[in-house]
Amino acid sequence: MDDMNVALARDLDGSFGAVVDRMGPQLFWGLRRMCGSHHEAEDLTQETFIRAYRALSGYEPGRIEEIALRPWLWTIAMNLGRNHVRDRSRRPTYVELTVETGAEDPDPVDSAAWDRRLALLTRAQRDAVVLRHVVGMSIAEISEATGRPEGTVKADVHRGLARLRQAMEVEQ
Repeated sequence: MDDMNVALARDLDGSFGAVVDRMGPQLFWGLRRMCGSHHEAEDLTQETFIRAYRALSGYEPGRIEEIALRPWLWTIAMNLGRNHVRDRSRRPTYVELTVETGAEDPDPVDSAAWDRRLALLTRAQRDAVVLRHVVGMSIAEISEATGRPEGTVKADVHRGLARLRQAMEVEQ
């Protein structure tokens, strides 16, 4: 049981901001790597916290104290991400014609390269690699968040890293 869980169980409104401060950057950067878009990652991060707050507000304090908060939040975020990708694939693609403003691209070139590399992985490999090496979750936490056995998660991380290495070797 985490001190954060105890604080949430005692005063959800007063302590939820600390959860957002603590977990927000991890969720955002993990989702950013998974979906490839800064704007979409912001929206998904915000929606994750909205759904988490709504869920927690309906839980008994004892249940809140027992939640493994990080994997639980990632389960919400990943489900939202999967639904978002599925819904996005069903929408028509609009092409926006823009005029060059001379503004600097907010995403550095390296970010675009990593987005391309990560797009080469299967969904399960990308999720596992990002959660392990961008977010820093343990194999057990990833297993809990994704609902996949630990051995499968380990294999996804291993295969995903091998595929990334291969992609980087081809680039050189």
